[in-house]
Amino acid sequence: MAGCGVEIDEEILDVNNPAIQMVKNSLKDVTMKQGLHQLLAAIMKMVPPHIEDQLIENIVQPFILRDEDYKKLMDVMLENFTRGLRKDTNPTAKVKMFQTYVKSVPDGTECGDFLALDLGGTNFRVLLISLDGQEVKMESKIYLIPQNIMLGSGTQLFDHIAECIFKFMKDHNLMEKVLPLGFTFSFPCKQVGLDKAILTTWTKGFNCAGVEGNDIVQLLHDAIERRGDIKVNCMAVINDTVGALMSCAHSDNHCAIGLILGTGTNACYIERLENVELWDGDWEEPQQVIINTEWGALGDDGALDFIMTEYDRKVDRHSINPGKQVYEKMISGMYMGEIVRLVLVKLCKHGLIFHGRGSEELKTMGRFYTKYVSEIER
Repeated sequence: MAGCGVEIDEEILDVNNPAIQMVKNSLKDVTMKQGLHQLLAAIMKMVPPHIEDQLIENIVQPFILRDEDYKKLMDVMLENFTRGLRKDTNPTAKVKMFQTYVKSVPDGTECGDFLALDLGGTNFRVLLISLDGQEVKMESKIYLIPQNIMLGSGTQLFDHIAECIFKFMKDHNLMEKVLPLGFTFSFPCKQVGLDKAILTTWTKGFNCAGVEGNDIVQLLHDAIERRGDIKVNCMAVINDTVGALMSCAHSDNHCAIGLILGTGTNACYIERLENVELWDGDWEEPQQVIINTEWGALGDDGALDFIMTEYDRKVDRHSINPGKQVYEKMISGMYMGEIVRLVLVKLCKHGLIFHGRGSEELKTMGRFYTKYVSEIER
C-alpha cells in the first residue's frame, strides 16, 4: 500500500476504540478484486472524519504527558542536580551543575560603559551598554556565523569574532577607548574563575576543532592579539542563563532563576554554598553562588527514555552529537521544527493529511523550520 501514498498501520489503530474496530472489521467486506487503488479509496471513504481525528490523536498521543509523568521528570531532574553538586558523583553526572563564581546579582546602582559579546547560536552579537542606576542604554549589532565557520577550526571562529568586534568598535568610534568586556558564551563550560571557562562540549550545531578542553577567554584574547588593532580585555565570561538572571535582577533583585528556551535550553539558579561540595572560592558573604545547571544533557544516560517518542529518537540519531543533549533536543527551538516535520510525514504516510501526498520539501530532513511552528500558531 505504501506505493499508493497511503499506509495504515496497526500502531495507529486503537483496538479498544469501538468506532475504529468497526472500520477495521468492515475492511473484510472489500475484496482485492477491486484493485489496490480501489481498496485504498474504499478504506478512506469508510473512515468518518471523527475516526480520522482519532487516528491522528493516536499518533500524537506520546506528546501528551500525565501528571505522574511530570512528577517523575521533576524527580529525575532533582536527582541529577544533586549528583552534579556532590563531589563523589559529579565526575559521572550528566548534568554538571557548573559553579559560575558569580555570588551576587546587581542591585540597580551600577554605573559605567561596557562592551558585551553574545555567542550562543548562528548569530553573534556585540553590544555597547551604558548603565546609570536603573537607566540602561544599549546599542548592538548582530553578525552572522556562517556554517563553514561553525564547523571549521577554533582559530577561524575566534578570528571571525575578533573581526566582528573590530567592525563594531570602528562603527561606534570606540577604537581609542579601553572598555571592560563581558562574554556571554552559551555552551557548556566548566568555569575555573570569573574570567576563565573551559569548553566541555559543543552544542547547537557548532563543532569547531581545537576548542573543547580549552579556555575560551584565552582563545578570544589570542585572536585579538593576532589582529593587533583593537584593545579589548575580557573581564568575565558567563552563560546566557546567568546573563538572563543578572539582567532581570538589575530591575528586580528578587529574581533567582535564569531560564533559556531558545535555540537550545538551559537554566541557572542561586544555590547555597553548603550544597556545592566542589566550591573552591571564598566563603565570605553572601554564602551563595549562581549554578549553571547545563540541564540540556539531562537524559544522556537514558533517564528520560520513559517520555522519549520515536520522533525524539530519530532527531537524536541523525544529529551531529547522537546520545548527547537529549533534553535539549526534546524541547528547544533548534529541533522543534524537525520533530514537527517527522510527525507530519507520518500523518501524511497514513493518508491523514494532504490526502497522503507530501512534498519533497516535507520529506527532506531539516526543511521544516521551527519558525513555521510559530507562524502557524500566530
